[in-house]
Parts: sequence; structure tokens; C-alpha cells
Amino acid sequence: MSGRISRDEAAHVARLARLRFSDSELDELAAQLSAVLDHAADVEALDVSGIEPTSHPQPLTDVTRADEVRPSLARDEVLAQAPSVAEGQFRVPPILGEAP
Repeated sequence: MSGRISRDEAAHVARLARLRFSDSELDELAAQLSAVLDHAADVEALDVSGIEPTSHPQPLTDVTRADEVRPSLARDEVLAQAPSVAEGQFRVPPILGEAP
């Protein structure tokens, strides 16, 4: 199946996309669109009946580090640097008129 696009069809696609092309550019666009449709027809003709659908061609692995407990800053040291603390936690201003 040939996906031959006429110059008029290419001009119509260009108008829909609000693009302006010269006459020679329209001829090139028609050829390029035809090549895209020919390739799509080639892909459509492939027998993929035995292939499972996939979202990625290669298997994906988690690349994050392992979640391990490590030493961190002392809670009292961090809270001592906060502008406002309440009951051992950061105190922040109310949001959208919420009561404190």
C-alpha cells in the first residue's frame, strides 16, 4: 500500500497546522508525509501476534539506592535552628486561613 500524498493534501495539512510553505517546500512536504505513511504501512504489516505488549523495549530496573538507615542530624540540633517550634516539630504559619 502506497501512502502517496498529493501536493493539495500537503497544502491542506499545512493550512490545518497554520504553516505557510512555498511551492517547492510543499512538494518536499508531500514527499516526506508520503514516506511517513509508507513506513507506517510497513510497521502495520508486521506479524506481532506472538509479541506481548510492552511500555518499553528494554527491561527497566530500579536505579535508586537501597533504603538503609544512616546517621543524620540530631533532632534537637535541627529544631534549635528553626524560627518556630511546637511540641518537638517545626511550627509553620497557617495556610488559607486555617486555625493554628
